[in-house]
Amino acid sequence: SFRTISVMEEEGDVAYAFNQYHLISAPVVDEHDRLVGVITIDDAMAVLDEEHEEDVLRLAGVGEESSISDGVIETVRQRTPWLFVNLLTANLAAFVISRFAGTIEAIVALAALMPIVASMGGNAGTQSLAVAVRALATKDLTESNAGRVIRREAAVGAINGVVFAIVMAGVGWIFFGSWTLGAVIGAALIINLIVAALAGVLVPLALDRFDLDPALASGTFVTTMTDVVGFFAFLGLATLVLL
Repeated sequence: SFRTISVMEEEGDVAYAFNQYHLISAPVVDEHDRLVGVITIDDAMAVLDEEHEEDVLRLAGVGEESSISDGVIETVRQRTPWLFVNLLTANLAAFVISRFAGTIEAIVALAALMPIVASMGGNAGTQSLAVAVRALATKDLTESNAGRVIRREAAVGAINGVVFAIVMAGVGWIFFGSWTLGAVIGAALIINLIVAALAGVLVPLALDRFDLDPALASGTFVTTMTDVVGFFAFLGLATLVLL
């Protein structure tokens, strides 16, 4: 394949072109289509590796410039803003829980089971998110195939939800002597795993649409959604069914 590279193109776009079109080298031209240099596959792959490394660091909320050699103050400066955002979203989840304080007081077992719903949702959301952010970076996830990917993730979330709902129904009966309690947490898991799978794709797609970095901001939003929805579904169902 033959393709020219403009000096104005982003590094990531150039690396993507090399990977997509299996280029070995490509001429670089200026705005007047005059040859100013050549890019080889070694240069492009080095940039692609850097892009992947940046995405991993951003997903962790530690910034693309983070290094093991950074000082204490610099490391705090990079991490504190996202921890603060996470603190705000955690308070939102705490507010949801506080609305059901009476339910938790009446059925103490709910307090022991709540972390399961949140943890499962968070992990499922992170799985979908990692795949979606990677696919956006490589341009494998686009508007043309987004619908198919969203339907697939919803189906995966539903199937996983049903599987773990059955498991938790057994846990409710064996450890708490209540099939009903198991059914409630099972239903909450189905709801939360579907929401988690959808959020893992829809959140980075939405951020990308608004020209925001999906790798940097998605994790906080996905975690918030799975925590809030998970607690609300579990405690709400418990209030309706068990009281």
